[in-house]
Amino acid sequence: MTTTYKKVIACLDIKDGRVVKGVNFIGLKDAGDPIEIAKKYSDEGADELVFLDICATSEGQKIKIELIKKVINSISIPLTVGGGIKNIEDIEALIKAGVSKVSIGSAAIKNPSLIKEASKRFGKEKIVAAIDAKKDGNSWEVYFGAGKEDSGLNLLEWVKEVETLGAGEILLTSMDKDGVKDGYDLKMLKAVSKEVAIPIVASGGAGEMEHFKDAFLNGAEAALAASVFHFQKIKIKELKSYLKNEGFLVKI
Repeated sequence: MTTTYKKVIACLDIKDGRVVKGVNFIGLKDAGDPIEIAKKYSDEGADELVFLDICATSEGQKIKIELIKKVINSISIPLTVGGGIKNIEDIEALIKAGVSKVSIGSAAIKNPSLIKEASKRFGKEKIVAAIDAKKDGNSWEVYFGAGKEDSGLNLLEWVKEVETLGAGEILLTSMDKDGVKDGYDLKMLKAVSKEVAIPIVASGGAGEMEHFKDAFLNGAEAALAASVFHFQKIKIKELKSYLKNEGFLVKI
């Protein structure tokens, strides 16, 4: 069915140093200690971890480098970090701390040349364009600032731009599907995958194992989830066995 490895990614949404989870970007509930949870997912076979400080940008907080270093020391898999990144110095500090990839969302909307500069300096494989989008008629609009501000950007135009600027990957979150658990936004995923050649990480909506399969069949190279893992509705090892049985190449 496929010749490339598909990745299962666990996401830690961080607020005030704790893992939280909500629905449609609101109603946040505490889900635990980030170091403990990161180690658990690493041990259980997640391919990568994504650490998103979801209030750092909107509340003007600094990146929690010390917490990130502790997370890195507790895991044996790549870590992507996003949230609160404002400039090239922030990106450099994270890469020096040992982060595998840096996810840029709001800062890229405010200053698209940041992607270009970061890609040239650190390599495109280190730079992820984080895009939060919501349905707007027959298309999708891009939001920023933890989903609170409408950028006025059309999703399909923006994904092409970030690829041209040098992003090596897109972390695509459907705000409509976030935390709802009825499946990823396959229509959006398919539309974006037709516009770009770089890998897409599907985010927002995972509730069943089948949803991961659907994401991979509709253009995602990786599928990210949070609450289904945090609250143990889906176990990563069982999910990977399921995907292998469905014909996907996964690292077990």
